[in-house]
Amino acid sequence: MRTFGLTGGIGMGKSTAGEILRGLGCQVIDTDAIARELTEPGQPGLIEIRQAFGDECFGPGDRLRRDVLARRVFASESDRRQLEGILHPRIRANWMARIESWRHQAVPIAVVIIPLLFETDAAQDLDVTVCVACSDALQQQRLAERGWTTEQIHQRIQAQMPVRRKIELADYVVWNCAGLDVLEAQLARILACG
Repeated sequence: MRTFGLTGGIGMGKSTAGEILRGLGCQVIDTDAIARELTEPGQPGLIEIRQAFGDECFGPGDRLRRDVLARRVFASESDRRQLEGILHPRIRANWMARIESWRHQAVPIAVVIIPLLFETDAAQDLDVTVCVACSDALQQQRLAERGWTTEQIHQRIQAQMPVRRKIELADYVVWNCAGLDVLEAQLARILACG
């Protein structure tokens, strides 16, 4: 089985690329989805998050208020690092277990979408790394369309390794400024080579 790590800057099209790869027959894991699963009521990580960040980050039914937590952690590097310390080891264990399960099922290609792939040193556990990138202007436009303020966009971008560095570190780069057909063609070419 070949394992691909898919990364890129926020708003650059990782999720869209993941959906295309599913359509091309790959098994795909999104670590953002894993993070959401791990912060559902009753999950052990949620207890640690409450202890670290307090009750104000929780709403009715013991549900995590992601918006409140995001405002806090993206405004404070130490808070962000504390949250990452709680979640990242659990996220990594989860996707590695899924890959191992797929390996036993003889799945030919597995893709893990990891926004912080290089920051968390996950590349060492994968065969191939792919960075999805686009222009700064298009990134800003896409994030503004999510309803984020200029300050929120700036905080989120600053919380990640610069995309130019991710491009340098990746085995392949997918430029996502054109249509979905162009994105799919690039991804299919990488699968054929990888």
